[in-house]
Amino acid sequence: MTCTRCEGLMVSDELLDLQESYHPMRLEGHRCLSCGNIVDPLIQRHRMVQNSHLYSVAASPPAKPFLFDLIKLTA
Repeated sequence: MTCTRCEGLMVSDELLDLQESYHPMRLEGHRCLSCGNIVDPLIQRHRMVQNSHLYSVAASPPAKPFLFDLIKLTA
């Protein structure tokens, strides 16, 4: 596997999460021997989402309440 940052050699590494986040404390990842770039399953997932070109659909404007139309007619 080659590094996406510098094209260096990536080796398998056991990564430790010292912040005790919601992910497991230990997980397998890859580290570049040249630049130190780290890729783990969470990083890969985020990159896949960013590269998938999935954008949130803008919500349609809320419909006016029926009462608003009645008030306009009586004014």
